[in-house]
Amino acid sequence: MTNNIQALVEYFEKYFSVEFALTQEQKNRVYGIRYRVYCEEFRYEAPEHFPEKQESDEFDEYSLHCLITHKERHIPAGCVRLVSVAGSNGKDLLPFEKYCAKSLDNEFIKDLNLERQTVCEISRLAVDGIFRRRSGEKSTRFGDVLDFTDQEKRTFSLIAVSGFLAATALTELTGRTNVFAMMEPFLPRLLKRSGIVFQRAGKDIDYHGIRAPYFIKTRSALDNMDINLKVLYDWLKIQIEDAYQTSIWNPESRVRT
Repeated sequence: MTNNIQALVEYFEKYFSVEFALTQEQKNRVYGIRYRVYCEEFRYEAPEHFPEKQESDEFDEYSLHCLITHKERHIPAGCVRLVSVAGSNGKDLLPFEKYCAKSLDNEFIKDLNLERQTVCEISRLAVDGIFRRRSGEKSTRFGDVLDFTDQEKRTFSLIAVSGFLAATALTELTGRTNVFAMMEPFLPRLLKRSGIVFQRAGKDIDYHGIRAPYFIKTRSALDNMDINLKVLYDWLKIQIEDAYQTSIWNPESRVRT
């Protein structure tokens, strides 16, 4: 990364917070982002299935969620979840196994010889359309265009990357370090430029847009990560870790780990 990207990371930390979604209010903000992106904007899911305008599914019970928020305006900007294996001996299917089975390279996955309890999936990575809007687009759900500074706008490209890094921090904290993800083509290319190299685990499929299955080990991601991106990762992990530990030790926590 160049010095310009280093500065971008510093500005991102100034303008955005990244939280482990421990409370129901935080989770509702996550589901709200997902509804706006998956239901209203791209129509991946039918809006009428979510009358409360919160997109969620059966996997959320076994997931850990992160929420990215614009600090000054208190606007939810992005989200991601880490889905853990569940059921007896972790035999229940993860989302990519349930919905994208035809795309998987089963021989490649079998040869990985993974312990099932160490497997997880990074899923539902979404960035609110407000933070992806082109300069010529004026309309937002708030009515008039939001007057972000040019400096703020330059940090918007890090929202998706930060979502992935936040989920990676959760893989390290939980010990679920064999990681799968169904990704659009842009994200593995973007991450590869920062030293994070995924292995393809199958072919393209039309699943919430054209995506393909990918695999990476957490240790590989951390060991090869660009030094400036590692600074962002370490900051993100600090933001998440205290709340995650609270979710483990607080018996009233609603988060399942």
